[in-house]
Amino acid sequence: MTEARYSFGGDEHIFVELAEEMSLQANFRAMAITTVLREQRPPGVLEICPANASYQVRYDPDAIEPHTLLGELREIEQRVGDATDFSLSTRVVEIPVLYQDPWTTETLMRFRDRHQDPDATDIEYAARINGLSGVEEFIKVHSGSPWFTSMVGFVAGLPFMFQMVPRERQLVVPKYLRPRTDTPKQTVGHGGCFGCIYSVRGAGGYQMFGVTPAPIYDPTQKLPDFDDFMVFFRPGDIVSFTPIDRDRYDDCVAEVEAGTFRITSRPVDFGLRTFLDDPDGYNVRLLEVLRAG
Repeated sequence: MTEARYSFGGDEHIFVELAEEMSLQANFRAMAITTVLREQRPPGVLEICPANASYQVRYDPDAIEPHTLLGELREIEQRVGDATDFSLSTRVVEIPVLYQDPWTTETLMRFRDRHQDPDATDIEYAARINGLSGVEEFIKVHSGSPWFTSMVGFVAGLPFMFQMVPRERQLVVPKYLRPRTDTPKQTVGHGGCFGCIYSVRGAGGYQMFGVTPAPIYDPTQKLPDFDDFMVFFRPGDIVSFTPIDRDRYDDCVAEVEAGTFRITSRPVDFGLRTFLDDPDGYNVRLLEVLRAG
C-alpha cells in the first residue's frame, strides 16, 4: 500500500491517486474509500467517481472549504487502510457471450493491417500469446472465472473489468497496433489486463472475442433493467461470462426486441481478504450464489 497523492483540479475537483500500478487491490481500496465517503457525504460534495486506481470528487467550494474536504478524505484513507477488512455490498451478474460471432469476426478481418498478427483472429492470437492450446481453451479460461468491474466510463456505460484470478494467471493481451474505426455494439473485448464490453458501436482498440445480446446502455430506459438509470453496470459489479450458441443468442435478441430481456443478477458481499486467501474457492462460491436464484 502506498500513500495517496492528492491534487486539486480547478476550483471544484480533488483527484486522488492511490497507486501508480493498476490492480484489484488498488481498485478495491478506491471502492472502499468512495463507499465510506458516500455514506458520510459531507455537505457540498456533489459527485464521487471511483476509477481503476484513483478517484475524483466534485464539490461546491461555496458549501465546503477545499482544505476541509481534503482533510476528510485523508482521514477516510487512514481509516480504510489497505481495505482488506472492508466488505462491499454489490451484485454478481451473468453476461451471455456468443464467442467468435459473425459480426466481430467480420469487423476484425477488415482491420488486420492494424493488428499484431494479421494471419490470426483476435481470439486465436490471444490464445497463443497466453500459452493456451487454442480457442476452446481460451474461451474456457475467459469464462471460467468472474471479473470485477473496476470502473464505468470513457464511453457511456462501458465497464472495465479485472479477471478475478491470481495475477500470474490473468489473461493479458495488448491492444491493436492502431485503433479501429469500427467496433460492433456489445462487443466483449480485452486490452492489457482489462476486459470490457463496448456499450455502443464506435472506434476501439481492444481485441474482440465475441458479442453479448445483453444491452448494457439504454438511454431510452425502455428495458426493465434500466428503470432506475440508463447505464446497467456499476463499479464493484462482479461479472460471470457464460458462453452461448447462436440459437440462444437469437432467442435473447428476440427478448430484447420484445422488451422482456433481463440480465440475471444476485446480491452479494465481496471481501478482499477472503478472496485473496482462497481465490478459486471464493469464485466457486460466487458462482453458486448466481445459480442459486
